[in-house]
Amino acid sequence: MALTEFGIWASRRALGAEGTEAARLVEELGFGTLWVGGSPRLGELRPLLEATTTLTVATSIANVWRYPATEMAADWAELEADFPGRALAGIGAGHAEQDEAYSRPFSAVRAYLDVLEEAGQPPPGRRMLAALAPRMIDLAASRAAGSIPYFVPVGHTRFSRERLGDGPLLAPELACVLDEDSAHARAKARDYARLYLGLGNYRNAVLRGGFEEADLADGGSDRLLDAVVPQGSPRQVAELAHAHLEAGADHVALQPVGGDGLPRAEWTALAAELIA
Repeated sequence: MALTEFGIWASRRALGAEGTEAARLVEELGFGTLWVGGSPRLGELRPLLEATTTLTVATSIANVWRYPATEMAADWAELEADFPGRALAGIGAGHAEQDEAYSRPFSAVRAYLDVLEEAGQPPPGRRMLAALAPRMIDLAASRAAGSIPYFVPVGHTRFSRERLGDGPLLAPELACVLDEDSAHARAKARDYARLYLGLGNYRNAVLRGGFEEADLADGGSDRLLDAVVPQGSPRQVAELAHAHLEAGADHVALQPVGGDGLPRAEWTALAAELIA
């Protein structure tokens, strides 16, 4: 599975009834992949694929506690038959704070992959894992196309590349606030980050990326926010996106936050800065 350098990440809630229009815009702007967040099932990608011609559409992530592997395999067979080569299955274990069934996530994901492999679909080259911790990163390298970390600094991207080695794909998500009023932009970034800094998996990932416990308090230190949720002009955001590429990422999935509705203007501005 080949990925262009830049894609767009958007939650299924944000896409809503405007998903097909959004998918067409993402494709027209030149982004190679649309990552759909909020624990979607593969079938939810169908209208986005129908609305476009070349765009890769991916789950980010299909949650192993909420979407049985047998159902994913069956859904994949139908989607692949109709849109060969255009879907990508991002798979993950969610968070103990949000999923009642959460227990032994590494073992759960490994067992999930066992079922997919027995079914023969989706094949390893068309699935990626939400991998933040070392053992999950190793699993992404050995039994998937690679890793799709979320809410991570460049230091974690560097850590992931070293752990993955050469070959496996690395496609971090990068939230951003396109607002050149620094006080307003940082407030938006802090409001966005507060939820994620309350989840243990993300806290640990940020620490692996070079930060300290003090950086995690009160919605995140300014230093942390600038590293995980860059703010400012499209050019300033692009600088951090390129820093992830330089640290070993193959692809960066950009997610403008802090506004209302679909961020069409933000996507357009980022495309103008990032895509030749």
